[in-house]
Amino acid sequence: MIGKLDLYRIFNVVSSNKSFSKAAQELYMTQPAVSQAISKLEKELDILLFHRTSKGVVLTNEGKLLNEHIKSALGIINAAEDKLLEFKTLKTGHLRIGVGDTISRYFLLPYLEQFHKGYPGIKLNILNGTTTEISDLIKSGKVDIGVCNLPMDEENLQVIPCKEIQDIFVCGEKYKSLTEKPVSFEYLMKMPLIFLEKKSNSRLFVEHFFEKKGFKFSPVFELGSFDLVLEFAKINLGISCVIKEFSQSYLESGELYEIQLVEEIPKRVIGLCYLENVPLTRAAKSFIELVK
Repeated sequence: MIGKLDLYRIFNVVSSNKSFSKAAQELYMTQPAVSQAISKLEKELDILLFHRTSKGVVLTNEGKLLNEHIKSALGIINAAEDKLLEFKTLKTGHLRIGVGDTISRYFLLPYLEQFHKGYPGIKLNILNGTTTEISDLIKSGKVDIGVCNLPMDEENLQVIPCKEIQDIFVCGEKYKSLTEKPVSFEYLMKMPLIFLEKKSNSRLFVEHFFEKKGFKFSPVFELGSFDLVLEFAKINLGISCVIKEFSQSYLESGELYEIQLVEEIPKRVIGLCYLENVPLTRAAKSFIELVK
């Protein structure tokens, strides 16, 4: 079949032009080469495809039957080639991203907007989850890329650090006096603390830091939304642990105040994750380059 494909293409052009000479011009071939190709095809199929006349060529009944199928087959091949070109130039395709709600809103949205403007034909599918859930989505092939809080120690995953972030404690007007000097860990533990829920990677990171220092906290509120953590501090329900880079509007407007600790919590990183040994799609590669 593969060996006949070029012959079928020549056959199709001859059929359209009803002439070897006109087909030769269209194909940038010599007329004898076109005639020889048709003769070879007829020999391989063991059937006469054209009646040769002084005015050109006319399809035989068998040739008409073959021509109907060849036009359909070549049309499908051309459509497939066009689709491949669209994928290659990112005019079409699909990109699946796993990301948490907080990172999605405060980090990823501008990149999604920019990517969509550049490649409007790429369909975006955003799946929300915790870092652990996103890891499972990547490994099960349900997303192409994950955007997660690091560190993330998972085998078979490639991790690309993208943005450094800082965990801090903030308060509203009621607790503003705590901002006058650095607060000790012992004193902080006595405060009404507000954290994200336990399955959050952000919560686990801060909790692990304090445990290494010999402190275990018992939050008054454990919330599922980063926005609520900010709002609860704003209305003076306690001291919230938040990500500084995602809380700038509250800090700059004076709605919240940063509390300095005697020792700063180590910075951590937001990163892109994907399967190490599975080739990325062109859309995924382009998105990674954009975020990097």
